[in-house]
Amino acid sequence: MAAAAASFAALPCLLLLMLMLPSLDAASNVTYDHRSLIIDGRRRLVISTSIHYPRSVPEMWPKLVAEAKDGGADCIETYVFWNGHEIAPGQYYFEDRYDLVRFVKIVRDAGLLLILRIGPFVAAEWNFGGVPVWLHYVPGTVFRTNNEPFKSHMKSFTTYIVNMMKKEQLFASQGGNIILAQIENEYGGYLEEYYGPAGKAYAMWAASMALSQNTGVPWIMCQQTDAPDPVINTCNSFYCDTFQPNSPTKPKMWTENWPGWFQTFGESNPHRPPEDVAFAVARFFEKGGSLQNYYVYHGGTNFGRTTGGPFITTSYDYDAPIDEYGLRRFPKWAHLRELHKSIKLCEHTLLYGNTTFLSLGPKQEADIYTDQSGGCVAFLANIDSDKDTVVTFRNMKYDLPAWSVSILPDCKNVVFNTAKVQSQTSTVIMVPESLQASKSDQWSTFRERTGIWGKNDFVQNGFVDHINTTKDSTDYLWYTTSFSVDRSYSSKGSHAVLNIDSKGHGVHAFLNNELIGSAYGNGSKSSFTVELPINLRTGRNELALLSMTVGLQNAGPSYEWIGAGFTNVNISGLKNGDVDLSSNNWAYKIGLEGEYYSLFKPDQRSNKRWIPQSEPPKNQPLTWYKVNVDVPQGDDPVGIDMQSMGKGLAWLNGNAIGRYWPRTSSTDDRCTPSCNYRGTFNPDKCRTGCGQPTQKWYHVPRSWFHPSGNTLVVFEEKGGDPTKITFSRRVVSSVCSFVSEHYPSIDLESWDKSTANDASATAKVQLSCPKGKNISLVKFASLGNPSGTCRSYQKGSCHHPNSLSVVEKACLNTNSCTVSLSDGGFGKDLCPGVIKTLAIEADCA
Repeated sequence: MAAAAASFAALPCLLLLMLMLPSLDAASNVTYDHRSLIIDGRRRLVISTSIHYPRSVPEMWPKLVAEAKDGGADCIETYVFWNGHEIAPGQYYFEDRYDLVRFVKIVRDAGLLLILRIGPFVAAEWNFGGVPVWLHYVPGTVFRTNNEPFKSHMKSFTTYIVNMMKKEQLFASQGGNIILAQIENEYGGYLEEYYGPAGKAYAMWAASMALSQNTGVPWIMCQQTDAPDPVINTCNSFYCDTFQPNSPTKPKMWTENWPGWFQTFGESNPHRPPEDVAFAVARFFEKGGSLQNYYVYHGGTNFGRTTGGPFITTSYDYDAPIDEYGLRRFPKWAHLRELHKSIKLCEHTLLYGNTTFLSLGPKQEADIYTDQSGGCVAFLANIDSDKDTVVTFRNMKYDLPAWSVSILPDCKNVVFNTAKVQSQTSTVIMVPESLQASKSDQWSTFRERTGIWGKNDFVQNGFVDHINTTKDSTDYLWYTTSFSVDRSYSSKGSHAVLNIDSKGHGVHAFLNNELIGSAYGNGSKSSFTVELPINLRTGRNELALLSMTVGLQNAGPSYEWIGAGFTNVNISGLKNGDVDLSSNNWAYKIGLEGEYYSLFKPDQRSNKRWIPQSEPPKNQPLTWYKVNVDVPQGDDPVGIDMQSMGKGLAWLNGNAIGRYWPRTSSTDDRCTPSCNYRGTFNPDKCRTGCGQPTQKWYHVPRSWFHPSGNTLVVFEEKGGDPTKITFSRRVVSSVCSFVSEHYPSIDLESWDKSTANDASATAKVQLSCPKGKNISLVKFASLGNPSGTCRSYQKGSCHHPNSLSVVEKACLNTNSCTVSLSDGGFGKDLCPGVIKTLAIEADCA
């Protein structure tokens, strides 16, 4: 064994990596030990990223998978979305963006492994946590506890998915690429305790049920400390270096590394610095981790009325904030790509070696791995959140910035430091394009009737629960009533006040067909109370309340029982006292008239309800707009800018873009002008965008556009200006880099432990514009001690005057370029003793 290991370690790096790629053309035996998964007898270190297939369209999947692979991932993780697949009991749907088999095969054909998190409860910032709404109405059903109806349907769906994967031979045991399956999701601890003994029994049943499926691959349960053998319990968090599985026989796995924080709707955006993400990942592998998955929704989007947006976790699954690989990519992914290459250089020694811990200082430490073949890997960590330091390790000195980890694949040469970002930063702008009308009569409109349209669905004294009434078939439910006022009801002050108490999620209030106000809950509390000044008229008054949901709660104890709709409505401020309308006779109507007539469908030529108009009405509530538009030029990702609108829904060629709601965040959200990566990340750190719309662009896949004759339909609830709606193309406008002399300078693509280190190697700046674009202008270049960040670099006290000319010579009119900090063109060192940094900002065109 030792001789074999020695010859294995001696292989050149590139050949070694080729041998370590997964073989997907034959059945693989997947097991595990305390160090890692074991695939075909060899321990594997797995780096994974999330692509949740329904959050994108099939046309996007190959590119998303390819980009994940290019970023250093050798595995893709996805949930299975029960409520998207089982649309009614026993009625299944696996087409379009729910074509699970097609997605798994695309991942397989790219040479990547796959983690299938069946759940089938997933949370995932997804409507109702992925559980079908119809299941809530099966008599006697209680979610996620030792409840027979729930367990019966859960087992049935899990078995259906497993059998589908088996039929297509997609489990690794059959020659496929699925190496792990997950049952349940984040149930242990608080939730299990909430349900008491029934919760414990349910968790054990779920594990047993999963094992009975005989997939031939291990099962996992994340955040389930009592997961029974042989099910592996895993970690979900910002940091998992201190996590330990519940058995010494199980490997240390991190199923959800949160590279960002989920935006709470109506609040500012917290962004986790890439230096801290890299620090967390390096620490995880340093401390014996073997599998980690970025929970970043690499292919997130906002499609559909009841699917949630990816970067949000709230009490309710708002799907206004959205992300997509082309609209707001995780920043500096290239920095993590370099991290992944560095860790992969260490794989054999990490998984087969012995580890030694060494203290290097009060907050500095080293973990050293050595194997029988003579391999040696070291992680040097500075966990001080304030002070940079220099440590001595094996008689050599190493610069360690605060809150950073250096990786030494040979215990000598630093190939990566988590705080030293050598990869470029790309500046992305959204280039607006006005809606280019395909026809002269470009606009058509339809005005919703306020209150009951057609015949009411039912009449009842008092209030009904919104969700129990609509069963999430629509966002909208009308509550309407009437009351009479005579002259003796004159108000004591200037106005009477309409008071509304609601369980959520929102309301538009109309009095005598006029919109008098709107109110909403928020991400942490869906219920709300609103007071609206009103002008009553003598005689009969008509009150119509349009209750709205914005997705259903996705997690929490007994979350399926949390409702929506009104609990109290009264009028105060009247001379003769308050008027309570709560017990009035209320008429109800489910949904909108435009929904009933399917105004969003693409073929509406024969629908005479649309009224052509050369200029559409503006700031008019309850209005449907239709316009024929041309496809935006180029092939850049497209978003639709809805900042001029209030709140509503949008479709392109019958495809649901989703809800839009460009709500403005609070100016009191503790936003910071800059973000220090140092120290433990939390959701209140690194906030940006205070006082700005939480979301203004909504992704529109290019595959939804026709060459011509595209129909955009918008339903506006509150009132807006549709003429100011624009498409916007996501364009990389400039690239920046900031690299110092003490940054690692080893080429990870060709580095080989057996080759002596070239001491003369110097740090380099590498810049690259997107395909088809060249560097057209060098806006800033300074070798010396510049400061600042991309787009705001400043020269320091040390600056080489030839900086700009050297960079222009190397980079102008090229797609990519490399500039060494030792380039002779810089001339004589004007600042001896100063650690040199090269900062560059360049435009792409």
